[in-house]
Amino acid sequence: MATPVGWSQGGSGSVCLAFDQLRDVIESQEELIHQLRNVMILQDENFVSKEEFQAVEKKLVEEKAAHAKTKVLLAKEEEKLQFALGEVEVLSKQLEKEKLAFEKALSSVKSRALQESSKKDQLITKCNEIESHIIKQEDILNGKENEIKELQQVISQQKEIFRNHMSDFRIQKQQESYMAQVLDQKHKKASGTRQARSRQRPREK
Repeated sequence: MATPVGWSQGGSGSVCLAFDQLRDVIESQEELIHQLRNVMILQDENFVSKEEFQAVEKKLVEEKAAHAKTKVLLAKEEEKLQFALGEVEVLSKQLEKEKLAFEKALSSVKSRALQESSKKDQLITKCNEIESHIIKQEDILNGKENEIKELQQVISQQKEIFRNHMSDFRIQKQQESYMAQVLDQKHKKASGTRQARSRQRPREK
């Protein structure tokens, strides 16, 4: 038996389409049978030739046979439709389960994302605090370095003054040593002269 136009075993939509088409065919066939019966009734009332009657009768038999085949095909299509509808229901339930699982997973991911975002904000705040503290420490260190430089300048000046003082002190010591030597020599010379005079005086007596 040929597959009706529009029928595909790939999905329930095609099954519904084929079911509708078969139903339309049956309705058309029933309408044609009804018309043929009316024609036969009219033929009974009016005289017709034997050939015309046989042709109409043959056509009626053919339409009845086609109608019976169509009913069988319709029953098969209804069975396929029910099977497809059952599959759709199973797939719908599975889809609903997957949807719920996805929503649960999405909610969990959103919750984790919020937690990570909160941690990130806390880390940013902490980093800003540390950076601010470092800037303050750098300012303090810069101030200390400036103080150290100033002290180094003062120390350098004091060293220079001390060197000058030491130089003056050495000169003074040298001068004092020289004066002491000169005075010592004069003292020794004067002492030698006195001793010489004291030796000469007894001889003169």
